[in-house]
Amino acid sequence: MMRKRGAGMLRGVLGGALMGALVLAGAWAPAAEAAQPIKIGFGMALTGGLAANGKAAVIAMDIWREDVNKRGGLLGRPVELVYYDDQTKPANVPGIYTKLLDVDKVDLIITPYGTNMMTPLMPLAVERGLVFMGLYGVAINEKFNYPYHFQIFPSGPDPKPDFSQGFFEIALKQTPKPQTIALVAADAEFGHTVVSGARQHAKNPKYGLKIVYDASYPPTTVDFTPVVRAIKATNPDIVFLASYPPDSAGMVLAAHEVGLRPKMFGGGMVGTQYASLMTKLGPKLNGVVNFDTWVPEPTLNFPGINEFLRKYQARAEKAGVDLLGHYLPPYAYANIDILGQAVEATKGLDHKKIGEHIRAHEFNTIVGKVEFAPNGEWAKSRMLMVQFQNVRTTELGQFMGPGKRVVLYPEEWKSGRLIYPYAGALK
Repeated sequence: MMRKRGAGMLRGVLGGALMGALVLAGAWAPAAEAAQPIKIGFGMALTGGLAANGKAAVIAMDIWREDVNKRGGLLGRPVELVYYDDQTKPANVPGIYTKLLDVDKVDLIITPYGTNMMTPLMPLAVERGLVFMGLYGVAINEKFNYPYHFQIFPSGPDPKPDFSQGFFEIALKQTPKPQTIALVAADAEFGHTVVSGARQHAKNPKYGLKIVYDASYPPTTVDFTPVVRAIKATNPDIVFLASYPPDSAGMVLAAHEVGLRPKMFGGGMVGTQYASLMTKLGPKLNGVVNFDTWVPEPTLNFPGINEFLRKYQARAEKAGVDLLGHYLPPYAYANIDILGQAVEATKGLDHKKIGEHIRAHEFNTIVGKVEFAPNGEWAKSRMLMVQFQNVRTTELGQFMGPGKRVVLYPEEWKSGRLIYPYAGALK
């Protein structure tokens, strides 16, 4: 059920569907039913700019709660999720988690969604010795070097350059090899972080690239035509973008309007992973090479992923969230599942023991095997680079199956070949 609690924040003890229809939870073992619940708490964006992803993450974690309770809970106790709306305001985060820990007495925590939202939580987690299960942040632990920080975003042990490495590895193998690059980023934390790694690659003699454009744009930008015209004037062979969803759509539309045709285009565009943007842009996405975390290609058909997506998609439309659920929801499920596996393995709720167990073990999840490096990032990067190919319409169904977002990198997950140059995929 959900109910309002002070300052417009929502508190939820999930007993069924998101936003509150009262639904009986799946049955758990009688011993678990009689026991006090294990409470897992978090702040999440249910309103504000990150609300669509925040709500999708809550659905995913509630599906996990139902699944684990049907199996008898954790340690023979039912699991309860307690959460508040952080309103996509980083300043709300410390107060929410203080309340979760001191008033609601939660046993474990999950972070909010996104780099900007989870960064304010790190000092509190370090101070109290909490296991920090990060939900899609980039390089959060660089300043803290906290041993119990874990990040489910699969960028890799050196997250800034690892995020974009696939884009440059793909470019290096092309004939003729690109010689020049334009770097474009939103003037915000995510944009700066991602483009700094891309700039590091561009300056690496291995890739032999000359930077002919390197600029950021204000996050409030609405018209991207002037930005794209400025890029086109430098005639780059490849264009690397680090953008948020509205910007990503604006950049793609402006590129078509202006006739920007580099040999490769994309890289770090948030939004092309979402159903709403795919159906908005349709064939205009063809040729874009961009990061992703999971797509319905045969090389990524991990045990349990399709069953999870069926459950998620059945709830998504009613909840008003991403209808595909390919990008964030599977990882939100895997993130809390790793925490649950560690609780069972250590037979308790001691954060130090749980953290040490997560540091030392590999986990089987619906997004494949996950193992963490000493800094809490993935031990081996699995940041995908995919290319949109053969998108004919704006119809959603085409993106539910293989062939539209072909995996190009990493090599072990590759499902198809790059159409090169970019203009070739637009024909």
